[in-house]
Amino acid sequence: MKRILITGGAGFVGSSLAILIKKNYPEYELCAMDNLKRRGSELNLPRLFQAGIKFIHGDIRNKEDFNEIPPVDCVIEASAEPSVLAGLNSPPDYLINTNLNGTVHCLNFASKHKADFIFLSTSRIYPIAAIEQIQVEEKETRFEITADPGVFGCTQSGLTEKFPLEGARSLYGATKLSSELLIHEYQYFYGIRTVINRCGVLTGPYQMGKIDQGVIVLWVARHFWKQQLGYFGYGGEGKQVRDILHVDDLYRLVDLQMHNMDRYSGEVFNVGGGREVSVSLAELTELCVKTTGNRIPMQKVPENRQADIRIYLTDNSKVTAATGWRPEISPLQIVEEITEWIKNNAKQLESILK
Repeated sequence: MKRILITGGAGFVGSSLAILIKKNYPEYELCAMDNLKRRGSELNLPRLFQAGIKFIHGDIRNKEDFNEIPPVDCVIEASAEPSVLAGLNSPPDYLINTNLNGTVHCLNFASKHKADFIFLSTSRIYPIAAIEQIQVEEKETRFEITADPGVFGCTQSGLTEKFPLEGARSLYGATKLSSELLIHEYQYFYGIRTVINRCGVLTGPYQMGKIDQGVIVLWVARHFWKQQLGYFGYGGEGKQVRDILHVDDLYRLVDLQMHNMDRYSGEVFNVGGGREVSVSLAELTELCVKTTGNRIPMQKVPENRQADIRIYLTDNSKVTAATGWRPEISPLQIVEEITEWIKNNAKQLESILK
């Protein structure tokens, strides 16, 4: 029997993975650990309970909180302070204690029980200045990477795992990259099996979107409740682009990895929607208009903001070659699902998302 600990287990990604694993492997024992700091995470507790998943109100910053968790076969590290602005306009203590020190506590727990370790990292480990050097063309509704991107480790499809790591990336990205380096050490010296997934923009229903993280849900919610939004930076036209990945697509990859750790241990994968599942803000706006029926005022601010980037696309070549996995859920389907979720839970979500 598989026994699995998911940290950040009441968060959007953690709870979604936990529920999907339990649905497909009802005989598995799952434990979701979370400090419930992010507003809205408490709404996932009934979903976890109904799925038969044990919840532990704990904080990965406190190593003592791991003492009440029984031995497990696998740890999925999905906890994080996920804001790219964290520590830039506030003290960095919580960010570092959660994303770095907390990961060390998770690694020590996994090492103690010889458990497999799947780490959800971020595309933000790549430096801002290097990303901004990628050659792009300005199209009608978006920026596109040119046939010759002009930066090593980048193809027209997006960033590969060979993209240079020198330079500043945000304190958030730095904590995740630091954790990655420690994971390699634990894998090599302590003999635990590990996989690192550098995820792009993850999204889907049950994400409590904010302006600095969870932008797809935020965009849909602002349209749903007819509230103002803005295009900030790069001329204020909303042409900056991100690839997006539905959490169900991420689950399919984690499922493959979890059950084939001998094959994938030690690997680092870029994991995102790729060019096929990407949107500019302007394109996202039109999808939201289509699904909600509402067109809202759009502020236009030409000046760039701190830590912004013009475009990020994931080149999934490595992970697809290794596993056969590729994203399947389209931007339109993602926005439709989020719109339906907000519509069906409007009273409960209004105070959080509006």
